[in-house]
Amino acid sequence: MPLLTTDDASIHYEIYGDGFPLLLIAPGGMRSAISYWENMPQNPIVQLADAFQVIAMDQRNAGQSTGSVSADDGWDTYARDQLALMDHLGLNRFHVAGMCIGGSYIMGLIAAAPQRVASAVLFQTIGLDNNRQAFYDMFESWANDLKPDFPGVDDAAWESFKHNMYDGDFLFTVDRDFVSSCVTPLLVLCGKDLYHPESSSRAIAELAPNAQFIEHWKEPEYQQAASAAVRKFLLEHS
Repeated sequence: MPLLTTDDASIHYEIYGDGFPLLLIAPGGMRSAISYWENMPQNPIVQLADAFQVIAMDQRNAGQSTGSVSADDGWDTYARDQLALMDHLGLNRFHVAGMCIGGSYIMGLIAAAPQRVASAVLFQTIGLDNNRQAFYDMFESWANDLKPDFPGVDDAAWESFKHNMYDGDFLFTVDRDFVSSCVTPLLVLCGKDLYHPESSSRAIAELAPNAQFIEHWKEPEYQQAASAAVRKFLLEHS
């Protein structure tokens, strides 16, 4: 099992295929793990490994990855893990595709290292639209499962971590002004539910100067065309 070991984490990852590198950030909220791709309407591991070097990863304390927990943790903690994995693999420039929480992780990555992200695909990103409590609840469910493994982390630290993650505006990692200034090519596939509000997807597509938008992609009759559009977009920017 491939593992990246850092000072405070052990990150499980898997690599499929060859070509221009594509980092995948899975759905699942705080439980973002490779296995979640298996039941999604679009699975880049299956659909893109013939054309790209697809690098899938479990986020820390999800799937088979582990890591420390502290009151200072937040989106930057995960961005460091993601960039550390790319450094470990010797990959300076790469595409990123993410679903659900992956959308916010992607925008955080672009903010942290804009020169490294060649393009990005956001499948139904999370975002803020009268739903903050739903994200608090999701975090708490994940944290409650982990707490027995972290007896030295008190409730105040978990609470701080939660607010670091979900007290932000818009996409939690970046605001609208950042998206308006983001020149990275983006392909946005629309979300339409509580955690993945349509308003967030449409706002990214409207604000970002180099964004393309796909409204229908999950329904069976649209899945093949959406998969082809994702492939075309990534190839154009490789």
